[in-house]
Amino acid sequence: MLVHKTLVDSGDRVVSIVPTYQQHFSIPKSIGADVHFLKLREENNWLPDLDELKRLVFPETKLIALTNPNNPTGSLIDKEMLKEIADIANTADSWILCDEVYRGTDQHGSGMTASIADIYEKGISTAGMSKAYSLAGLRLGWVAAPNSVIEDVMIHRDYDTISVGMIDDYLATIALESVDRLLERSHEITRGNLSYLSSWVDGEKKLSWVKPNSGTTALIKIELPIKSYDFCVKLLQNTGVMFTPGAAMGMEGFIRVGYANNPEVLKIGLSRVSEYLTNI
Repeated sequence: MLVHKTLVDSGDRVVSIVPTYQQHFSIPKSIGADVHFLKLREENNWLPDLDELKRLVFPETKLIALTNPNNPTGSLIDKEMLKEIADIANTADSWILCDEVYRGTDQHGSGMTASIADIYEKGISTAGMSKAYSLAGLRLGWVAAPNSVIEDVMIHRDYDTISVGMIDDYLATIALESVDRLLERSHEITRGNLSYLSSWVDGEKKLSWVKPNSGTTALIKIELPIKSYDFCVKLLQNTGVMFTPGAAMGMEGFIRVGYANNPEVLKIGLSRVSEYLTNI
């Protein structure tokens, strides 16, 4: 919110790569920006079509907004593609705002993908404690950007939030001093759970997906003659298992599944879903 309110004015052109965290298009729209969408497609493994991005971005474009790793698809834009996106933005002198709250959850290696703030001089990276570090109760995040942007963000922050709680700040500092241990725990859960989820999806004939490379959510296609909202409501009523309908994020025909929970809970929940799918 702070970055959008700092950079975007009424009438500014903003390109938002969707599906994404809703605020990356709803906040610019609420300001009065001219928001255009680049929709990720399954056939592109949920990665942006750069030719389409080039058509959408021209000198009047103020900002390109994206999430990487992506929520809800779990797709991951690698460093080389981020550089290409930066080159496109540079031709229009546009800012890039990259929501990197899932950074650290990649399925391989250290889990850390490249950050747009390290790639592009007008790149802005945001993140926080809630996803990769599993500390959503600490309402604390950060912005990495050029000093001029940080100074303006601080002015808006003084009006909007003033400051985070001192206890939150203190506990987050302690947590980040042990960041390797926190990420090790996160990797153990998300990598093990995704492996189990992958085997489960492969065994369900009424489901298909593009397997995530990062994050904690997956977008799964339901091969059934039913709307995603109706499917999720009936599933919840019959099994107690809750998924997010794709319709809630403009992705009808899909469901969003979170897989960062307790492994035993995940296994029990998926077994209930299997039984439900067998009977419909």
